[in-house]
Amino acid sequence: MTESNGSGAPAGRTDRTERVQQGERMPDWEKRFRAPRVSLPDWAEDAPDRSLFVSNATGTYELYAWDRSTGEQRQVTDRPNGTTDGVLSPDGEWIWWFDDKDGDEFGVWRRQPFAGGPDELAAPGLGASYPAGLALGRDGRTAVVGRSTDEDGTTIHLVRTTPRAEGAEGAGEPVAPVEIYRHRESAGVGDLSHDGSLIALEHTEHGDAMHSALRVLRPDGTTVAELDDTRGGTEELGLEVLGFAPVEGDTRLLVGHQRRGRWEPMVWDVATGEETDLSLELPGDVSAEWFPDGSGLLIAHGFEARSELFRYDLAGPELLEIDTPPGTVSGATARPDGSVEYLWSSSAQPSTVRSTTGEVVLDPPGMRSPGSVPVEDVWVEGPGGRIHALVQKPEGATGPLPTVFDIHGGPTWHDSDSFAAGPAAWVDHGYAVVRVNYRGSTGYGRAWTDALKHRVGLIELEDIAAVRAWAIDSGLADPDRLILTGGSWGGYLTLLGLGVQPDAWTLGIAVVPVADYVTAYHDEMEALKAMDRTLLGGTPEEVPERFEASSPITYVDRVKAPVYISAGVNDPRCPIRQIENYVHRLQSREAPHEVYRYDAGHGSLVVDERIKQVRLELDFAERYLGTRTRTRTRTRTETGTGTGTQAEKGTEVEAGEQG
Repeated sequence: MTESNGSGAPAGRTDRTERVQQGERMPDWEKRFRAPRVSLPDWAEDAPDRSLFVSNATGTYELYAWDRSTGEQRQVTDRPNGTTDGVLSPDGEWIWWFDDKDGDEFGVWRRQPFAGGPDELAAPGLGASYPAGLALGRDGRTAVVGRSTDEDGTTIHLVRTTPRAEGAEGAGEPVAPVEIYRHRESAGVGDLSHDGSLIALEHTEHGDAMHSALRVLRPDGTTVAELDDTRGGTEELGLEVLGFAPVEGDTRLLVGHQRRGRWEPMVWDVATGEETDLSLELPGDVSAEWFPDGSGLLIAHGFEARSELFRYDLAGPELLEIDTPPGTVSGATARPDGSVEYLWSSSAQPSTVRSTTGEVVLDPPGMRSPGSVPVEDVWVEGPGGRIHALVQKPEGATGPLPTVFDIHGGPTWHDSDSFAAGPAAWVDHGYAVVRVNYRGSTGYGRAWTDALKHRVGLIELEDIAAVRAWAIDSGLADPDRLILTGGSWGGYLTLLGLGVQPDAWTLGIAVVPVADYVTAYHDEMEALKAMDRTLLGGTPEEVPERFEASSPITYVDRVKAPVYISAGVNDPRCPIRQIENYVHRLQSREAPHEVYRYDAGHGSLVVDERIKQVRLELDFAERYLGTRTRTRTRTRTETGTGTGTQAEKGTEVEAGEQG
């Protein structure tokens, strides 16, 4: 076996510059990680020329401020392990960012003036916690801060500053935070109304962490309205806050619901209780946000691993398609002039931030990311219904090929026709890549997502096995060269699959996995404890047989394939102790395995670190499968198209699934 530890410090900027200048000798797979990326810019509601985005331009993902009126951009944060959680205040004056320690996700909110200046505590009086939502008021003085801790569960606080003296610079003096909500179960801040008089929360007081109910509070904590489709936890129907109408005094709240078996939007007037069903008649999951004048909705429709945009005019009502290329829209926002900006990619083409005006919104300088190969759709009959899988293989290749089953995290997530540097690296090295949207994945209806309850992990493996059988029978995959891999929940399924299906896989590569479910439960962050209680029907003490059946460590002595594991030592989602327990069991029987530990959390925001991890994974596969393949290298003039990539509500950094 081999064990190694990663250095937390990224390579110096001079070293990175030299490597970029040596681009003619850099393989395509590495260029895809190093190419500058940008997220979809957020913009200030009352100062729309002020924007905030995430980029890896320095080699580490950090927050950047962008003044559109002047074109000036500046780096806001600069931390060794990166920063991606930031919010721009509606008046455009402040940038709030979450300050944790080396990726442990436990910290405090700080804020910095948009124009630059020293950081300050944004909510003095509130201790460190896991974040549970944030909403900022248009008055520049009000914030609603959600916190989650093992000791208190969820608490939500109203944070205010005194009015700024006339002619004075900066903010007023902070007032002691006021707690307006507390509960042992998971909850979070949804939104603050345009005039600051209403606060929308999502909560799971009924005990079902997969299906939230809604509550609207006044700033003093008293309740205005409730909406609970679970009927006290007796029905598996969720709700989500999509946002208050952006109009002064408007009490309409845009809400996502599952009443027809998939996610759809409706409008709920929290003052009168009136609900307006939009009935869009689209087959997939639908989300929405308001156009800035409140006259319509920007509709995002996801179906069978692709997505598209529409405008829904409330006065008509009328649904109008917005022209976007085939592929995946990972985020979109409507601007005050009526245009729409969106982050788009496909499996073949890297991400770009585009506008319906026809312009590219953000085009970072530097090396361009090479493209990859298109994805092919495969539908396989499985024990719970048809399974959708996405397949990529080297251009012109014929099977049987060494094949990587790259399993997504979540589990409430799904693979899509979007650009990803990780799978593309495997393709460059001669592998076919198969990604499976197993039961538990989103995007295929509520019943498909909720199917994994109680037989957690085992349900997903049944679907992966069905697609594996198809891959072999179709001639795509070489049965003697099959790799099972994934990050987070995908890493968990990798370790579980190696034990439950020991003869099915040649190698296993598990990134930030759950390995010992009981220990993971006791060590993980509180919100994930609640999710595990929902998935498995109780705690390890209440349903020990379910935790045992779903835990990879139960089957560790049956594992035959060599195992590679990488883990962040500060990971609060898949904590390090439970991984060490699994590794010790492998060691005790001298099973072939390698372990790589690095100084970060649930994945790394440092490009050099991520490249190092991919290189180690490729090397592990090559040594055990003998699949050395010459990778493609482009000269600096042979560039790909587009830059950037972003996952829903965050930046995709190719650092493993955030699940």
